[in-house]
Amino acid sequence: SHDKGRTFKIILEALEELNYEVRYKVIDGQNYVPQHRERIIIVGFDRERYGNDIKFSFDNLTMVTPKPVMNDILENNVADKYTLSDKLWTYLQNYAAKHKAAGNGFGYGIAQKNSISRTLSARYYKDGSEILIEQNGRNPRRLTPRECARLQGFPDTFIIPVSDTQAYRQFGNSVVVPMITDVARLIGEELNRCEAMENIVAEHSEEYNVM
Repeated sequence: SHDKGRTFKIILEALEELNYEVRYKVIDGQNYVPQHRERIIIVGFDRERYGNDIKFSFDNLTMVTPKPVMNDILENNVADKYTLSDKLWTYLQNYAAKHKAAGNGFGYGIAQKNSISRTLSARYYKDGSEILIEQNGRNPRRLTPRECARLQGFPDTFIIPVSDTQAYRQFGNSVVVPMITDVARLIGEELNRCEAMENIVAEHSEEYNVM
């Protein structure tokens, strides 16, 4: 939608000039992780290498069933430092009330544990306001870096060697890993199909030359 669609049109025109056969689709991360995260995925196949008969389709994506929910990624024991201070929690509530009165939708977001969250952003390190977790008898808390990693589909074996601030920034800028893995699987299958077709054509060509 950027610049009324003109930006995307320029992208497609550039890829066409480079002789790519292009497929694209807006995919929501909530099909893989408990997060509403819509991203456009563009896949291009070099026509000079693979020809024009490309069968690639996003229809064969393998989405997680049942859909994950926030409870699936939450840690059991979370340090007190992730709980919002009284000062910050009061500020966020007042900020939300002010914008609500003005008819705007700005404000914090409490993620329901049996549902999905808002989109995790690189600004999460500032106050964590877009994704907060309720706590009994306490102020809400922000997600831990490990929970942010899980929210983007990183396995627990993924090492987080940086500070919390850097981790929030990096995970907020990340793609949803299982979504990209799924797209990569489809690309791999199509490349294998194209190469198999090339081998068949080459074999027939050799037979014709022998005859």
